[in-house]
Amino acid sequence: MMGLFTPRTEEVPCTVEIEKTAESFHAYAVPEGVTLRPGDRVVVHGAPCDIPFGESLTFETRATVIRANWWTRTWTEMSALFEIADLYHVGFEPKEAP
Repeated sequence: MMGLFTPRTEEVPCTVEIEKTAESFHAYAVPEGVTLRPGDRVVVHGAPCDIPFGESLTFETRATVIRANWWTRTWTEMSALFEIADLYHVGFEPKEAP
């Protein structure tokens, strides 16, 4: 029964890349050695909240992966189907006449 309704956690190494320049504004956190599945959450430890404009930073840190239980994973997968259907619906709306 363990894991069916209770989340499991794993501590893993994580590579974090943050860039705040005119060309790109992004932050990526890549946990190493794990496969993330629907509903899983990642908490990155020790990442800076902000970097100065024009800088790019890559560093190694730790992250906690919180595995989704059976119910959360199923709910995430099912709700994702409805969300993608919403995108199809919006994409094919007829234009309104002026």
